[in-house]
Amino acid sequence: MTKPGLDRHLLAVLAFWLLALTLHAQSNTKEGYVAVPGGKVWYQVLGADKPGVPLLVLHGGPGSGSGAFGNFTALADERPVILYDQLGCGKSDRPDNPSLWTLGRYVEELDAVVRALGYPRLHLLGHSWGTTLATEYVLTKKPPQVVSLIESSPWLDTKRWISDAQRYVAELPPAQREAFRLENATDSASRRKYQQAVDYYYSLHVYRNKPKVLTWQKGGGKQAYETMWGKNETTSTGNMKHYSRVSSLNSLTLPVLYLCGRYDEATPASTAYFQQRTPHSQLVVLENASHTAYREVPDAYFRAVRDFLHQQ
Repeated sequence: MTKPGLDRHLLAVLAFWLLALTLHAQSNTKEGYVAVPGGKVWYQVLGADKPGVPLLVLHGGPGSGSGAFGNFTALADERPVILYDQLGCGKSDRPDNPSLWTLGRYVEELDAVVRALGYPRLHLLGHSWGTTLATEYVLTKKPPQVVSLIESSPWLDTKRWISDAQRYVAELPPAQREAFRLENATDSASRRKYQQAVDYYYSLHVYRNKPKVLTWQKGGGKQAYETMWGKNETTSTGNMKHYSRVSSLNSLTLPVLYLCGRYDEATPASTAYFQQRTPHSQLVVLENASHTAYREVPDAYFRAVRDFLHQQ
C-alpha cells in the first residue's frame, strides 16, 4: 500500500507535468485575425515552432469552416499547419452581403492571408471547394511562396461534378432515387422524404464511415454556399454553375498531389481526369473512404500527404 504522503507527492508531480504539457502545446499554437476584403478572418497555426515548410489548408464549402480539420495536428509534428476560417463562417466575420461570395474575392482574401503570414515558402492544400480556390490562386496570382499543391477531393469542373452526382443518384435504391425528384416540392411530407434521400446520399459519398460533419455553423456560411453553389451537393444553381479550370491545368508547373476517396463525390474517375492533365502530378485513391477521407481514413490520408511533402 502506498503511503498518503507519497500519494500526494505523485499527484503533485503529475499535475506539474500536465501543466507543463499544456503550456508547451499552447506555445506551439498561434492564432489571430487578418484583414481581408469584406472583413477579417481568423487563423490558427498548429506546430508554430516546427522547422518544416508550413502547410496552409483551405477548407471546403464555400462556408464550411476549418472546424472539421482539427486532426491535421497529425502533420504539425514536423511543420507549421495553418488553418483559417474563410470569410462568412467559423470564427471569422460573417457579413450579410451576397455580393461578397465570388471566386475573385476569395482569391484576394487568400492572397491577403498569405501576405500577412509572411512565410517565404508554403505548401498549399485545398479540400473540395478549397481546391477550386487554391487552383485559381496559383494560376492567377502565381505566388512565389507556394512550392507545392495538394488537391484533396477536387472540384475543378462543375459540369463533371454534377454528372458524377447524377450517376450516383441513379445508383441509389428506388425509394431514395424517387425522393430526389421531390426537390422542388412544397408540402412537408415530400420535403421530408427529399431531405432523407439527400442525407442518405451524403452518408455514402460525403462522410462515409464517420459521423456527419457539421457543414454550416450558424451564420453566413450557408449564404456563401447557396450563392456560389446551390441548395445541395447534387445540383448547382449558384454563380459557379459554369465553372471549369480543366483547360488550364497544364499551366500548373509546381508539384501536385491529387487525393480522393474510392466513393468520393469527387470521383476517382474525375480526379484521374484532372491529374492526367496536370504536369508533375500524382494521384492517390483512398480505399473505404468518401469525400471526408481525412476523417474517415486519417492514417492513410496523412501518410499520403506526408509522403508527398517529404518529396518536395
